[in-house]
Amino acid sequence: MRRRQLLSLATMLPFAAHLGRLRAATPGGLPAAAPRLLLVFLRGAYDCNSLLVPTASDFYYAARPTIAIARPGEADGALPIDTRWGLHPVLADSIASLLRAGQACFVPFAGIDDLSRSHFETQDAIELGQALDSRRDYQSGFLNRLAEVLGRDRRQVAPMAFTGQLPLLLRGPQQAANMALGQVGRPVVDEARSSVIASMYQGTRLADAVHEGFAVRAAVQRSVQDEMDRAGRDAISSKGFALVAQRMAALMRERFDLGFVDVGGWDTHINQGGASGQLAGRLGELGRGLAGFAQEIGPEPWRHTVVVVISEFGRTFRENGNKGTDHGHGTVYWLLGGGLSARAGGHVVGEQVEVSEKNLFQNRDYPVLNEYRAVLGGLFARMYGLNAAQLQRVFAGVAARDLQLI
Repeated sequence: MRRRQLLSLATMLPFAAHLGRLRAATPGGLPAAAPRLLLVFLRGAYDCNSLLVPTASDFYYAARPTIAIARPGEADGALPIDTRWGLHPVLADSIASLLRAGQACFVPFAGIDDLSRSHFETQDAIELGQALDSRRDYQSGFLNRLAEVLGRDRRQVAPMAFTGQLPLLLRGPQQAANMALGQVGRPVVDEARSSVIASMYQGTRLADAVHEGFAVRAAVQRSVQDEMDRAGRDAISSKGFALVAQRMAALMRERFDLGFVDVGGWDTHINQGGASGQLAGRLGELGRGLAGFAQEIGPEPWRHTVVVVISEFGRTFRENGNKGTDHGHGTVYWLLGGGLSARAGGHVVGEQVEVSEKNLFQNRDYPVLNEYRAVLGGLFARMYGLNAAQLQRVFAGVAARDLQLI
């Protein structure tokens, strides 16, 4: 093969700089009790008001004449959480089960203070986790900084993005791998080509990284094949995110303790739907995938796992003329995990205000009362026992907010 073709194939490998150290970071697999964090990014800004329904708000039903989720007890009504909030009914057999078990909670009025209402601008700002008034460093994502802090403390750390490209939040000096799991099948680079590519780097400083890149790919392939075999015997059927989530769980159970995945398709300007329709379908698949992740990772690892679901911003509180919603501001974060505290499990947490017209931000959106870096900083402090100085290396200039989530 021509060198240009080989180099092109080499760029498809699932490794980042210095990935050769990954193997040393995970000797013999992860202990069941090791803390695990999975961050799920809903790109496109999902409509949080259909997910966590403000059932006590008359204004909600007046503002959404065709897409509101009915109150509990009514046809296709929300699943009751407490006297003020309900859950989209499509999640009855997935997230609602985790709520009942005290393994899920929600943080409304959450997000970033960025006011651009631009998908890409806000996504970048969140992934970098830097001050909005500072010059952006696109080689310093907040999850990479977390991994670096944990690595300095000589803790086991192995980050993995289950994506085709390394996302901004994992860019930085700490080793990180990435590989999309949705279409894993026959390798793009077969064994013969792998050997040729590896020989090209023999004796260079990249040799270890190339070798470990192929090892990561092989481990992912083996895990996926095992899952496929189990699915064939047990007649398990899954698609889309549900399949990806099952594969992620197997890998995070054994190998990776910091995970990231993004899910698109949440920009519902037209015909959003209510209890059924396009948004309901996506929420249903997401919920099934997350519940499947909890089951697949196993009881003991799940007890030490936290899944955080975020989005760049929320959507307008009022529905638009196309029976959809437009770009908003504050949103709702999800937290799932077997170790959530009894105080938080099954509840809605964080600073809140009455859902009414007078409390809308700029007369259109949820306000941001729970800034995302403060919330995540408090979570990281709980999960990893980080002190104030360590948290400052992750989110500089931000005071962590302890919501006692775990």
